[in-house]
Amino acid sequence: MPNLILDIALSTDRLLAVYQGRANRILVQSREGRRVSLPAHHLRPFVTEEGVHGSFVMEYSADGKLLGLRRA
Repeated sequence: MPNLILDIALSTDRLLAVYQGRANRILVQSREGRRVSLPAHHLRPFVTEEGVHGSFVMEYSADGKLLGLRRA
């Protein structure tokens, strides 16, 4: 199954737009240089008081559908 490694660093201020309903997607760049528009709700399990920080593995199907996101 194809995957990408994403290094994400989002502060609580940036995530506030998601919780206020002003944004529903997060644009990130993979280590390979590919841009990914990630539905913000997939980040909820990883939100801390500092925001979302870390490396994540995004698994997707051959047609580009997101299958899962986990910490690397």
